[in-house]
Order: sequence, then structure tokens, then C-alpha cells
Amino acid sequence: MYGVQASYGQDGPGMKTEVREAAVVAVVVALSGALLGVLWWWLAPSVPLVGDIVDKNWVVYFKDTEGEQAVGVDGTFTLLALAFGLVSAVAVFLIRRRGGVPLVVALAVGGFLGSLLAWRVGVWLGPTQDVIAHAKDVGKGVAFSAPLKLGAKGVWLVWPLAALLVHLGLMALFGPRDGEPYQQQAEGHPQQGPYGTPPV
Repeated sequence: MYGVQASYGQDGPGMKTEVREAAVVAVVVALSGALLGVLWWWLAPSVPLVGDIVDKNWVVYFKDTEGEQAVGVDGTFTLLALAFGLVSAVAVFLIRRRGGVPLVVALAVGGFLGSLLAWRVGVWLGPTQDVIAHAKDVGKGVAFSAPLKLGAKGVWLVWPLAALLVHLGLMALFGPRDGEPYQQQAEGHPQQGPYGTPPV
């Protein structure tokens, strides 16, 4: 019986340790969303707007109604989120080879919170949200950049989903394998019964 109890201790850290590690992973992954937000603001295409006066009221419209810049803003965020999901999953796998439910949940939660933080940082760094005031400042008919925004909020899920898929794939390919039953016999030890006693 003592042999069985000792083998259980080799399965990995206790649940409290896994939860603590998962909490650290979630916080670090989420905070890295600030970097994603900066990159999104820097790399996203500018969406030009134009202000005009109609019936003594300012109106704002797209300068190029056929332009695809707005789609490019979402696409830039999506590609960056995919890259951050890949990097975070690989980093967590290399640091903590042995998986676990808390770690997987931490990746998903951290990725989602990181996406929200990236969105808020990008919007904060980008042009002002008050487009009417911006149009008045630059003048009638003068193009200016629209504020950053995401047309499809579903892109918030790209990072956590990418991180989960990559991490699970790495665990399946390179993760530790369960030991064979009666592994001690292969190591030169006498074969034992199911309760650590010699077989009858």
C-alpha cells in the first residue's frame, strides 16, 4: 500500500499549487493584452471620415464608402489575437509541461480578458470618439481618422480559442504520457500485485 501512495505523489503538484499557478498565468496573459492593444492601434488601417453641414447641423460620413479599411481594423485585431494565442499557449506549455484543468481555464480566461484590455487600450490610444467635435476641429470637407472600433465583437474569442487549441495540441503531441501499469517491473523490480504485494 505504501508503494501505491508514493506513486500518487509523482502525478504533479497538488490542486492548490495548480490553482495558484493558473491564477498567475491568467493575470500575466491578461496583462499582455495591453501590448496587443498598442500593436492594434499602430497597425490597424485608418478609416477616413469627412464632416459636412446639412441644415445647419454637422454630419459625418465615410470618405470612401467602398473602402475596406473598417474590415481591415477587425482583421488586424484578429490576426494579432491569433498570434498572441499561439505565443501564450507555447509559453505556458514550455514553462509548465504538465497540463491540468486550472491551467486550461486560466489560458481561456486570461486570453478573453486580454482581448478586452487590448480593445480598450486601442480605443483609448486611437482618435477621439467624439467624431462631431473632431469634424468641427478639422473643418468642413477635411478628412480625418475614425476612432478605432471592432465591428464584430466575436473577435474577442479568437485569442482564448487559439490558445486552447494550440495548448491542447502541444499536450497531445509532446505532453507527458501516463506510465505503464507495473512500470516498476520494467525497471528491474519484482512484479507486484494490485496492492503492492507480491502476486500469488
